[in-house]
Amino acid sequence: MKDAELRARAAKVVPGGMYGHLNAAIFAPGYPQFFERGEGCRQWDVDGREYIDFMCSWGPVVLGHRHPRVEEAAARQLAQGDCLNGPGPVMVELAELLVDLIPSADWAMFSKNGTDATTQALMVARAATGRTKVLMAHGAYHGADPWCTPSPAGTTPNERADLVEFAYNSLESLEAAAATVEGDVAAIIVTPFKHDSFEDQELVEPAFARGARALADRLGAALVIDDVRAGFRIDLRGSWEPYGVRPDLTAWSKAMANGYPIAAVTGTDALRGAAQTLYSTGSFWFSAVAMAAARATIETLRDEDGIAAMERAGTQLREGLYAQAKAHGFTVNQTGPVTIPWLSFDGDADLSTALYWSDACLRHGVYLHPWHNWFMSAAHTEEDVARALEGTDLAFAETRAHLG
Repeated sequence: MKDAELRARAAKVVPGGMYGHLNAAIFAPGYPQFFERGEGCRQWDVDGREYIDFMCSWGPVVLGHRHPRVEEAAARQLAQGDCLNGPGPVMVELAELLVDLIPSADWAMFSKNGTDATTQALMVARAATGRTKVLMAHGAYHGADPWCTPSPAGTTPNERADLVEFAYNSLESLEAAAATVEGDVAAIIVTPFKHDSFEDQELVEPAFARGARALADRLGAALVIDDVRAGFRIDLRGSWEPYGVRPDLTAWSKAMANGYPIAAVTGTDALRGAAQTLYSTGSFWFSAVAMAAARATIETLRDEDGIAAMERAGTQLREGLYAQAKAHGFTVNQTGPVTIPWLSFDGDADLSTALYWSDACLRHGVYLHPWHNWFMSAAHTEEDVARALEGTDLAFAETRAHLG
């Protein structure tokens, strides 16, 4: 098996053989570590097994793998140059597109990863306010830098000393957190909905979103939306725009360029001067190919109403899984937006049922995850979802037989 051979070789030259959230060693036994290619809503591992992909490379692939319009834009830019002595004209074009599309955006700055963007956003907030403290929901994931990584290995307590936690969707908890550091709050950073791993997802309560906006205003702090995971899958204008809540700063990445590495911070005019004072940069942050891919991705989502396509496919998947689970005698919870779904089994505290079921789904050509939210893409057609549901139905049957 090619995957096993690659794992053995990697173990000799890579710490642990693999690291981070793509480390298949922490998944169910059947999960492949190495992949050969992707096309549309499908991926093939190095052993030639084909999967209908409901992880979309953990979020970046929003239009489907190797989308023609995106690949053409990237190839056209690559033919001219990618990593040059300065950015290409496409940087200005992409920033103009974001400012035109996003009501809370008067400017944009670019980087490579979601962690870059959340960190940069907090730097802008601190530069603007001259304050240090940041209010953050307990258990929320905002990236992998020392200030926000979920693992303390290699970090010091001081690197998290300026974070003050609150309970998501509890305005009372948020107010109490602010009161403990009154006068020193630089920012409130919050995800558009609660998408902590290992837990059922929780949509934001509109009153909480509006209350967070009002509290930031009262404190003179920046409201930062971490739209890295949800951006461009809920609303192209920003995930809290449907609630009438506009942030001061937004962090974007994942789905922004259909798999090409890019991230962005957008912000309001009031924070433009503070953003100008930052020294925040990287030698690869201004490479033009990813910017061309981002422009093509966002324009395609806009022109083809990609979010509506994902909503249709996500609804079909959710309804199908519910009917199957019921038929096989399972009580399941399906949480989060239909474009960013997740399924958990009632009473499955140790995830043993989810692990068995997701492993069975793999055997039947459906790639999803037992403890992290999934992602829909605009490439998931009605036929693709129907085919996937054939596999999940067999997986439910096998799980029922396994449990007895």
